[in-house]
Amino acid sequence: MSAAPALVPSPSIARARGIRFALPLDVIASFVVVAVVLAWSLAPTLFTSQNPAQGVPADKLQAPSAAHLLGTDHLGRDLFARIVFGAQPSVTSALVAVTIGVVVGGLIGLLAGFLGSWTDVVLARFVDVLLAIPAFLLAVVIVSSLGFQTINAAIATGVSAVAVFARVMRAEVLRVRSSVFVEAARLQGGSSLHVLFRHVLPNASRSLVPLAVLQFGLSILVIAGLAFLGYGDPPPASDWGLLISAGKDYPRAPWLVVWPAVVTVATVLSINRISRFLRRTS
Repeated sequence: MSAAPALVPSPSIARARGIRFALPLDVIASFVVVAVVLAWSLAPTLFTSQNPAQGVPADKLQAPSAAHLLGTDHLGRDLFARIVFGAQPSVTSALVAVTIGVVVGGLIGLLAGFLGSWTDVVLARFVDVLLAIPAFLLAVVIVSSLGFQTINAAIATGVSAVAVFARVMRAEVLRVRSSVFVEAARLQGGSSLHVLFRHVLPNASRSLVPLAVLQFGLSILVIAGLAFLGYGDPPPASDWGLLISAGKDYPRAPWLVVWPAVVTVATVLSINRISRFLRRTS
């Protein structure tokens, strides 16, 4: 009597197990960094008791120490507290930018890919115009028109990201629209709205998740760049880009530039690594 054959897990199950139990160390570290930044933005008072807007003049420009982990600025304000409290406007504005890009860009790409004909031509030309303008330059123009505030910088960054989401969504809709299950839904009498929202949109929107995560990190970087140039909230705001801009005037206190820059770069790189991981496993 022959032995029963060993059960071999399917590739999908093995892949799922690998995702769950064999995360690369750099991905785990990236999730930790992003989780810390999100925690800073949600509950900054849990991480520091210092007031980010008020300082002690006698403690100005102190190097990192036990009393001030990352040192103090020219007004004696604790730099760690300012970085922690600066996470909230940075994260919130990036989320606003990504939401604008996903909603507006996704809607444009969805209509262009599904309706086709002259709708596709008109919307495609609109997207081409947006793509022809450098994203950062477009953001500067928009925020200059709206006013120098962080929320306006977020809106400008979101508008500059519309074209990318629109192009990706259009390509995915065109791919899904020609699938067998979509044709089967049409043959069974499904209306255009039923096919669009029940079959096309759920399958086409999957590719937007890694792109949205990637755009989240890029938005943090762009908004920090706008704040560095003075297009964000004015002092005493603690946006990361504004901290770097203010710190560059004090070359003898390099920690004023180094630590905000390290936090910004680490956050963006961690988000980019998570985006690559999601794109590979999707």
